[in-house]
Amino acid sequence: MHLEMTLLQILAVLFLPGALGQSSSSRLGLVVETKNITLPAGSKAVLPCHSPRMVWTRDRLKDRQRVVHWDVVHSSPDYSVERVLDMSPGARQRVYNSFNKGRISLPESAFNDGNFSLIINNVVQTDKGVYTCNLHHHYCQIHQSIQIQLNVTKSARKEKRYWDGEKTVFVVLLGSSVVLPCVNRRPLWREGLQEDQQQVAHWDFQPPGVRPDRADRLVDLYASGERRDYGALFGQNKMSVEEHAFTLGDFSLSISDLKPVDKGLYSCHLHHHYCGLHERRIFRLTVGPPLPSAPTTVPRILLNEPEPRREEEETPRVVNVFLPEHRGYFVQHLGYFLATFLLLAFIVVAVIVLTRRRKKRGLEYDLGRTDQGFEASGGEIALDCTELKTCNQDPLNSDYKNNLLKERDMAKDCNKDFDGKMWK
Repeated sequence: MHLEMTLLQILAVLFLPGALGQSSSSRLGLVVETKNITLPAGSKAVLPCHSPRMVWTRDRLKDRQRVVHWDVVHSSPDYSVERVLDMSPGARQRVYNSFNKGRISLPESAFNDGNFSLIINNVVQTDKGVYTCNLHHHYCQIHQSIQIQLNVTKSARKEKRYWDGEKTVFVVLLGSSVVLPCVNRRPLWREGLQEDQQQVAHWDFQPPGVRPDRADRLVDLYASGERRDYGALFGQNKMSVEEHAFTLGDFSLSISDLKPVDKGLYSCHLHHHYCGLHERRIFRLTVGPPLPSAPTTVPRILLNEPEPRREEEETPRVVNVFLPEHRGYFVQHLGYFLATFLLLAFIVVAVIVLTRRRKKRGLEYDLGRTDQGFEASGGEIALDCTELKTCNQDPLNSDYKNNLLKERDMAKDCNKDFDGKMWK
């Protein structure tokens, strides 16, 4: 209940900022509905406020409306449900199994203090099972159930009590006594005043700029038929609520002939003190401009008359705000930019390094080629000189009669050998 109240108060603050002061007070009740309504001036407004739990039936038999009963589910031999006992205010306890009479009971003051715990004396093996405590208040539409598992053991060392994640588990020694708890401390089970004085509905009005604690009371309604009007608005039939509100459960407020002074915060409060019901519905009413009346005759425009000037209607200014998809939008794009920059820098450095290496290799290749050419040409010269020296160093044969013919033949032989080596 506390969680639901907190959520509804948050919704009230979001949709109706003026309701913050009212939602802070617990005595005003739980906010179950918030709504913004805008209607043109002169029209009729209906602020809906329905609650089936506030229907007045004038049923005086309260004792038949409240009942508690215990059931047990046995797992062996087959799953079976057995009614243990039941009890209602002003009536004796009813035990369904004769074996359990005098052995199983409830406290006599259960409906006075809300303690509906089941007392089991002299526990036997057949008492094992899952017990359910069912609390019903038919008039207040309340239905509660509490489950407890009972296991029986023969060893005192195994006696314990624990929570299995869904229900409480009791491990009890055979032959001992046990109390299965089922406690409801809410005042729903206590007798109060007459119910026609316990059900109240009222409407409040908070004009703009007025604090919540200074809101105006419009009307009070009681289940007995009593009605209290505040101010002259209801006397003038400007505001009205259904006469049989508690019979139908309809507490809607009707406002006719809306005017700008009617705008503000309207709240419907429903209280059922006997059933513990406290609800509140909030409506913010805004009165707009009146609807334009339909023209009866079509005006004729003469050709010579200038066309009447029309005032330019103000068009609403729309401001488009583009929000990033998530908080890391800027960081993500910065990462893309840095990655692209690093990639480009790497490519430029690689190109520069490769270019320098190619230039260096080309220079070394040219120098080596020049050295090789020079060495090759020097060898040829040395060879020629050697060959010539070899040819020239051969001793001349003095046997030749004609030295000129001898020298010519020797030169011819040397030239032939030199040409052969060059071709090879």
